Amino acid sequence: MGSSRLPGKVLMPLAGEPMLCHVVSRVRHARFVDEVVVATSELAADDAIESLCRDRAIACVRGSEHDVLSRYRTAAIAHSAEAVVRITSDCPLIDPGEIDSVVRALSEPDAVDYAANIIGSRTFPRGLDTEAMTFATLARLDQLAVEPALREHVTLFVHRNVGAFSTRGVFSAVDWSSQRWTVDTLEDFDLVSRIYDCLGSTDFAWASVLNVMQQHPEWSLINAHIEQKIV
Repeated sequence: MGSSRLPGKVLMPLAGEPMLCHVVSRVRHARFVDEVVVATSELAADDAIESLCRDRAIACVRGSEHDVLSRYRTAAIAHSAEAVVRITSDCPLIDPGEIDSVVRALSEPDAVDYAANIIGSRTFPRGLDTEAMTFATLARLDQLAVEPALREHVTLFVHRNVGAFSTRGVFSAVDWSSQRWTVDTLEDFDLVSRIYDCLGSTDFAWASVLNVMQQHPEWSLINAHIEQKIV
């Protein structure tokens, strides 16, 4: 709830539901995801997230505000996860099919430590970010990542030490990385709201979103000036 640029964004109403509920629902549609767990902080402001999860029968684990890596490990242990898929709660356009692609890449054709559609060259729109890792990789990160930034940004250590892990990237045939579909500001939320309203449904693939954006090219200007926060 403590987002610096858009406080409370995860519970903002989107198409009649809190944004977080849309994220959870879309992730649940991935065929290769067995369980969805919301990992939030122990801050009092995040009691509202825990309450929502309790009301909607969504698994929820709480932990350190800034040590997000330990929060992930706690959630993985609590739910006996053999592998962990990382999705951030500000991505209400996350695509179940792309999640499955990344999970497949973790084990096929041979197993790797970490797979993602954001490693190497980004080709998907920002907001479809998906990462998957074995529990052993997560445990290893918990031991190796000691700097505060590495604890807060769960997989940053992997990206800064790629040679120390076996990794596999997932890429789009066309580079759509200029599209910004994540929600970090009010302008971002305005764009996503328009997309949801235009599609008139919450069951859609990212290709449908792309089609909407091509029909309304002027919408890209809504958040074109927003700069991604730098770690």
